[in-house]
Amino acid sequence: MARAAKPKKPTTAPEVVPESADLAPVVGKNLKRLRTERGLSLERLAQSSGVSRAMLGQVELGQSAPTINVLWKMARALDVPFSALITTSATSGVKVLRSDAAKRLMSSDGSFQSRALFPFDEPRRVEFYELKLNAKGIEKADAHAPGTTENLVVARGSVEILVGTQKHQLHTGDAILFEADQPHEYRNAGVGEAVLYLVMTYAEQVG
Repeated sequence: MARAAKPKKPTTAPEVVPESADLAPVVGKNLKRLRTERGLSLERLAQSSGVSRAMLGQVELGQSAPTINVLWKMARALDVPFSALITTSATSGVKVLRSDAAKRLMSSDGSFQSRALFPFDEPRRVEFYELKLNAKGIEKADAHAPGTTENLVVARGSVEILVGTQKHQLHTGDAILFEADQPHEYRNAGVGEAVLYLVMTYAEQVG
């Protein structure tokens, strides 16, 4: 007589994180909370970030989806990691982020896009991004907070990375690590789309 098969132990399916939801209301809620916690008026935040009061107001109300550069300026002025502005609620366990459901942040001209390869659940000291830059595209980044580093690897294409006054030519498979507390640029020197992966590390908070 054949033995009865043992019942299989139940398994927990990995959570599929829906990234396709509009980030505008998420950013708006986080911006208002962080600004209020710091006792900043819209006028003061506008002065420190270089983003107009009107734009900040629209972002807080969820009426405008900020570009990557605007998000960085707000994060720098608030002294928080970039992810603090796009975070939703913390969850635990395995998370799957589907490529076809990804929410990608764009530059103002659409030539540069960034996809966070981590769930928007909580601010992180280390962040992982997929970057895409159109042929001949240029993305200029302001200086990040002191102690911030960027570690980039080129998955496809040829790019120039400008850090301060230094220019570095990178091709497929090349990587670079630099201190990002100074202005820097990404330039696509090739004829096709360039794909890069970025690990952003922030200085450890003291106290």
